[in-house]
Amino acid sequence: SVAQPVMAKPPLSQVPQIDDALMQVAIADEIRRNCDGISARMFRALARLDQLKNKAKSLGYSKQEIEDYVTSKSEKRRMKAKAVAYLAKQGVDYQVNAQLCSFGKAQIKAGTGIGTLLR
Repeated sequence: SVAQPVMAKPPLSQVPQIDDALMQVAIADEIRRNCDGISARMFRALARLDQLKNKAKSLGYSKQEIEDYVTSKSEKRRMKAKAVAYLAKQGVDYQVNAQLCSFGKAQIKAGTGIGTLLR
């Protein structure tokens, strides 16, 4: 019997449905930590993370691959850079709390992926 070639999976960082959703969680967390009057919907955030893990598993990623993706220092640096770039495209300097917090409030009001993680 001839062995079938195994299709290599892209790293999770290159799976937009996972990576972009994780970026939303990261941005919501940054807003929660820096903005008085805005807090996290922790159960919703944890449920979102669970959904992402389950989605990654359904795409064939192992528990270890998922764990490495969410705990790797280089992945965390890459995610922060991605989030900063995303915020900049929205006209937000993440280091300016007033901008970050008004962005957060606008996200909550609009019910976006980021906004639904905050209150």
